[in-house]
Amino acid sequence: MGSSVLFVHNNFPAQFRALAEDLMGRGVTCAAIGAAASPGLPGVMQMRYKLGRGSTPNLLPLAVRAEADMLRGRGAYQAAKGLKAEGFTPDVIIAHSGWGEPLFLDEVWPDARRVMFAEFFYRGRGLDIGFDTEFFEHTEQSILLGKTKNAVMALCYSDAHAIVAPTPFQASTLPAAFQPLARVIHEGVDVDAIRPGPPQPFALPDGRVIQPGTPVITHINNQMEPMRGLHIFARALPELLRAVPEAQVLVIGEARQQGYGGTAPDGLTWKDVCFRGVEIDPARVHFLGRVPHPVMLAALQISTAHVYYSYPFVLSWSLSEAMASGCYVIGSDTAPLRDAVEDGVSGRLLPFFDHQALSQAMIEACRDPAASAPMRAAARAAAVEKFDRNKGRAAWLDLLRDLGVQLP
Repeated sequence: MGSSVLFVHNNFPAQFRALAEDLMGRGVTCAAIGAAASPGLPGVMQMRYKLGRGSTPNLLPLAVRAEADMLRGRGAYQAAKGLKAEGFTPDVIIAHSGWGEPLFLDEVWPDARRVMFAEFFYRGRGLDIGFDTEFFEHTEQSILLGKTKNAVMALCYSDAHAIVAPTPFQASTLPAAFQPLARVIHEGVDVDAIRPGPPQPFALPDGRVIQPGTPVITHINNQMEPMRGLHIFARALPELLRAVPEAQVLVIGEARQQGYGGTAPDGLTWKDVCFRGVEIDPARVHFLGRVPHPVMLAALQISTAHVYYSYPFVLSWSLSEAMASGCYVIGSDTAPLRDAVEDGVSGRLLPFFDHQALSQAMIEACRDPAASAPMRAAARAAAVEKFDRNKGRAAWLDLLRDLGVQLP
């Protein structure tokens, strides 16, 4: 009888798509548990859970996140019992720990080996919370709320046989007690398909076309929020636009009120907040919204410089794809970026809050694009070294073999 693996993610397949496809290709039986709206994956038997009720009225605010995670954990537990009733028993459970779903799975399959996928372990100080007090007050309450985000995650980790984090920085956020279980495995990007190439004319939504050779600044900010430095980028643009009249700016991301860092005030979107009072030329700064993946890659191909900033938080996939594309990266000198970019070698790392430094770096990139050629090549090499999907998949397979899964 062959091996079997259960994936648990509220939006399955998410980060587990490539691994699940590879395992099925090797004859491993795969099943999944996800939330009601999770898309699923052909060939994977999936149980979807429903929460059944909302949070308790007037609950202690510090307990709201834990209760929500426990509700999801109970939903996943019921789904797991459904899978078991259909005869499925996993050798290994691979579960994202961030929403509480793995909490009770050891009660259904006590003999299964458990791998927790760990994106981020929160702290009230020293990471994202308290990093930028312009929009998010650093108060006693915010510190306590930050710590309570970890309550159910820590319970999940206490039942783990291994914990996988995508980057060294993300692994470093784990408490010391869990560090011996940690492995760094980035899920990776397809560096064979995403690679440097000659830029092509880029069509804008209004019908205009940006021709290769035009100075182009790109910025991908999935939820258009301060956590990814949207306010710093906005404040850096006027000087760039004045100094380089031919420059064009492509901004990809959805303008939303809610982001990873919190909710924008006064019913506004974070884009509204970050660009409030900033004078830009709408004929040259193009907000593209969410775009199909090929359009995003085409924007990266024509990019003269790609700006990626982040609080000390999870590293975005877009950065690894920009590096794989051979972009000249101008990033923030924060811990997530230091795992990916070496300042002056594979890109630039600048003080997060210094928008004037960002302006100057973008201006220099536009005025002398050839000067960044060595850093573009180094960024591509770093992406192949650190973010190759095949290497990530091989590391996952090694881990599963260590846990007893029989793989060809």
